Amino acid sequence: MIALMDRFLGRSESAVLPARASDAAAISSVHCLSFLHGWGENEVERLLSDRATLGHVSRLNGGSGPVVAFILSHVVNDEAEILAIAVAPNMRGRKIAEKLLAKHLGRLAALGVRKLFLEVDEQNAAARRLYASAGFQEIGRRDGYYRRPEGNAAALTMRRDLA
Repeated sequence: MIALMDRFLGRSESAVLPARASDAAAISSVHCLSFLHGWGENEVERLLSDRATLGHVSRLNGGSGPVVAFILSHVVNDEAEILAIAVAPNMRGRKIAEKLLAKHLGRLAALGVRKLFLEVDEQNAAARRLYASAGFQEIGRRDGYYRRPEGNAAALTMRRDLA
């Protein structure tokens, strides 16, 4: 239904592209809309300038439109950690995260990454479903990791082997 509405309203599919330094402001904006403690533009610029960071963005209009989602990972030898993945709130529910994660996993595998890790808020059911559907397995838990005004939440550590 959403795809039909997008076509009717003249909005086209999103495209996944490598993240560039010029995407820092847009990535920061999506991050701040998605997390309690958002990253500033300077923090994102620093991450993107680090050769150990791999990033992708999802842009509307086949890649020529605005950034609506991103994923960033830190790569060291044959291991990587997903630092963050986020989709702008008004774009959720359109399978953008699935497409973004799939492209990112393919690029990590092509770079020789064999083990991939992440931490996810145990209360984030949508993210947990995304990671489970992509083959991630829970391997640990950090109680009280995420600080919230209403009380702290645990982080679940997850792993996926790419090789």
